[in-house]
Amino acid sequence: MGSAGNYQATYARSVSDPVAFWGEAAQLVDWVEPPTSVLDDSNAPYYRWFRGGRLNTCFNAVDRHVDAGHGDRTALIYDSAVTDASRSLTYRELRDEVALFAGVLASLGVVAGDRVIIYMPMVPEAVIAMLATARLGAVHSVVFGGFAPHELAIRIDDATPTVVVSASCGIEGARVIEYKPMLDKALELAEHKPTATVILQRPQAHAELGAIDHDWVESMAAATPHDCVTVDATDPLYILYTSGTTGKPKGIVRDNGGHAVALTWSLPNIYGVNAGEVFWAASDVGWVVGHSYIVYAPLLAGATTVLYEGKPVGTPDAGAFWRVVAEHKVNALFTAPTAFRAIKKEDPAAELLTGYDISSLRTLFLAGERLDPETYHWASRHLGIPIVDNWWQTETGWPIAASPRGFDDLPIKPGSPSLPMPGYIVDVLDENGHLLEAGVDGNIAIRLPLPPGTLPTLWNDDQRYVDSYLSVFPGYYATGDGGNVDADGYVYVMGRTDDVINVAGHRLSTGSMEAVVATHPAVAECAVIGVADALKGQVPRAFVVLKSGVEIEPAVLQAEVVAAIRDQIGPVAALKSVVVVPALPKTRSGKILRRTMRGIADGRPEAPPSTIDDISVLDRIRPLLEQPGE
Repeated sequence: MGSAGNYQATYARSVSDPVAFWGEAAQLVDWVEPPTSVLDDSNAPYYRWFRGGRLNTCFNAVDRHVDAGHGDRTALIYDSAVTDASRSLTYRELRDEVALFAGVLASLGVVAGDRVIIYMPMVPEAVIAMLATARLGAVHSVVFGGFAPHELAIRIDDATPTVVVSASCGIEGARVIEYKPMLDKALELAEHKPTATVILQRPQAHAELGAIDHDWVESMAAATPHDCVTVDATDPLYILYTSGTTGKPKGIVRDNGGHAVALTWSLPNIYGVNAGEVFWAASDVGWVVGHSYIVYAPLLAGATTVLYEGKPVGTPDAGAFWRVVAEHKVNALFTAPTAFRAIKKEDPAAELLTGYDISSLRTLFLAGERLDPETYHWASRHLGIPIVDNWWQTETGWPIAASPRGFDDLPIKPGSPSLPMPGYIVDVLDENGHLLEAGVDGNIAIRLPLPPGTLPTLWNDDQRYVDSYLSVFPGYYATGDGGNVDADGYVYVMGRTDDVINVAGHRLSTGSMEAVVATHPAVAECAVIGVADALKGQVPRAFVVLKSGVEIEPAVLQAEVVAAIRDQIGPVAALKSVVVVPALPKTRSGKILRRTMRGIADGRPEAPPSTIDDISVLDRIRPLLEQPGE
């Protein structure tokens, strides 16, 4: 452990001499060939870290721990509440499974640089498939199992995978969700056709296999283990698609070298978890938290990671978190504030805690959405351990701001994810790009270059990378979040400035939802906004204007729109409320005033802009905006 002063010194060094700082951090990684340069800024704004270095991420996450004599250490604990099953894999067992599945992929034609889409539930085979792809030097793209065929097809066409890895089904509570029909539909919709799929048959549902489908178990039985393939540090490790404000989703690229260095550094220093300790990120491998802190960071650091299948909270078992922590001796837990709001709602006095020994738990980390002070204080009071907010994005891959536990305790301020992490220079800017004073709300932006492990570009779309993130404020990465930085340097993130909302920690585009709502034959125009929700943080609500002369029962319209959203985006979108309004408030140029609508819906109305076309429209729909959601 360091000291509070050491945080300040460490941070100052990272921003004043990033080459020295990250060059030292790179020694945490095993290189086949060391980098010839730490930071290549010759083609700004396309900065590249560890140019000339060659390595394999899978080797660093698995093989090197076996080679170092830690093969019997537990690497992964699989705990499935929905199937009442559990399984543990040592580092040696994980290496052997990964090497064998790498052989399966290789036999299907996957070579370095090829893409593999993984459309899987929360089972060990999902992690094995990710690592096996990395072992071959190929590029994985994990698609959340709750996404509908249309969304999967878009990602197939953008990533153009050689192989798709999936399962016969996923399980949501008591429901079995068959994946194979959704995959088949996606392949039918997609213009790009993979050469093969590998399907894990689960006992809850059997999938009929077609001409290009291969059974996981049979393929593994016939496979030959494959060694690690060395790649350049700047070669892509994975693509992770994120909801964009418009158009198709953006393919966030993560490179091999910068990612390995940043995540290996982050687990002990930010999360305070070292080799041999147990870390549980209660998320899904389809999201960035699952990539970074279920799979890569714990394994790169030699820790034990918990893979949990099932929702940890919800009727009737609000004590599921405590059971997992107690059974597996979890040292640090990372989840979304939504989970603890649900626990607080079901068990306000935390009575279920008394039935479990969670003395192993040192820290609770909450991220993915704003941590409201009430939830922070409730968790602090009942757990008696540090409750640490941390703020980051799919694009950054690891925390922008946190209270780093690898140093002596720093003061925690409720409502703030604390201080910038090494390499991140966080500024708050007005609309013209001018630096704002401490405590004044504005646009949160990060000075370039971003540190290692962050996105170097978008998949096959350098110009969109610049247009989406780097053009709003020259010299900065625009986070799309608004907030302020106080006089002590603590960052306060208040919410998105675009149409991307956080629903129970899931980052979703209201623009994509609007596109679906607008296809309903009765809808003339619509706006979908994220409104505050006591449990999920935000939920989407649709406001629609009907076509002239069209009559439809509101309940029928709502049911049809909700069904369309579930079909085309997926249940994760959680849109349940559809409100018919006489008109939508707009500027004189025709832009819908979504931000003003959000403010009214959240109980913090602001004066409408002077450019509003007809203020009477806003007055007429105000009662509808203010009414509680479903």
